Amino acid sequence: MVVKNVSAAYYSPWSHPLIRQSGLEAFMMLQEYAREHVLACLVPAFFIAGAIAVFVSQASGLKYFGPRANKVLSYSVASVSGAILAVCSCTVLPLFAGIYSRGAGICPATAFLYSGSAINVPAITLTAKILGWQLGPARAVGAILFAGITGLLMALIFSKDDAARTAGQLYVPDAGAKQRSLPQDTLYILTMVLILVSAAFAKPTPEATGLWPAIFAAKWYITVILLIILGFMLKTWFTRAECKNWVEPTWGFMKQIFPLLAGGVLVAGFMLGRPGHPALIPEQWIQSLVGGNSIWANLIASVARAFMYFATLTEVPILQGLLGASMGKGPALALLLAGPALSLPNMLVIASVMGVKKTVTFWGIIVIMSTIAGMLYG
Repeated sequence: MVVKNVSAAYYSPWSHPLIRQSGLEAFMMLQEYAREHVLACLVPAFFIAGAIAVFVSQASGLKYFGPRANKVLSYSVASVSGAILAVCSCTVLPLFAGIYSRGAGICPATAFLYSGSAINVPAITLTAKILGWQLGPARAVGAILFAGITGLLMALIFSKDDAARTAGQLYVPDAGAKQRSLPQDTLYILTMVLILVSAAFAKPTPEATGLWPAIFAAKWYITVILLIILGFMLKTWFTRAECKNWVEPTWGFMKQIFPLLAGGVLVAGFMLGRPGHPALIPEQWIQSLVGGNSIWANLIASVARAFMYFATLTEVPILQGLLGASMGKGPALALLLAGPALSLPNMLVIASVMGVKKTVTFWGIIVIMSTIAGMLYG
């Protein structure tokens, strides 16, 4: 590994202006990612994932998310859970890892993985307002359908593997663990989810009015109040041993996911750059490939978006520019639907959680459905 890294550094043509610009964009994207996502989004999400792994019994997980659970109930719970979070895909990843590691069936787990960032009320609202009231509802309906269809197809393809993965696994509470009521556990998880939503609340657009700007102005006051409430819960309802057990899986998720995300963001930044900042692959190439509403334009839009990383809401102004450069409306919808759950950093993390074969299948299902949706819409 060291020899390969040294060889790559030795032979890379860093004197070329484009390579230098691409390298700069890689680290600028990583910096932007660290500033805007790590503290406000990822850290709370890791603690929620750790709490799920420790305090949510596998019996409860299998009741609603297990492979033998009612599919309608599983899909409904997974979809609602994702819609409530309204965060970007990088934040959903540790939550997905926590749910899947506790024995969730692949149907609700992958439905949650998609819906957690796709069924995003602020993003859908902004899409409708800026890109048109036809594209906004199309994105919302498509995201809801995609979450269910993706989960059901994954369950159908990997039914035997999913049943074998959860067979014989039981959750036995520690003898010395402090028992809490269901409302207490619910309030504990809900408080952390509210902390995540409050800290990650997106900055409104300049023309936004009403409740959204008011909430954004008070987001840190709300977050501090919620942290005080969480501290009271931990002091009153939990033992020191339970708090220590909570931290251990949280740290484990961080060690598993952070390096893969950082590496994926660097590669994505080097190849594609940040919005409005060119890198190795010129933006003009992408624009020229997704003009019109042909099947190839929709497929290319789906595949390209499945590898690119955009922070939540940033896809709207990017699409606004692409539509102004003669991008077809079909590829625009395909890009919106393929993007939330997929990107190069995300796929690396998802593969580490449920394996390469399932990740590739998940990727293929999203890309194919996005292409079909773009064709129908276009």
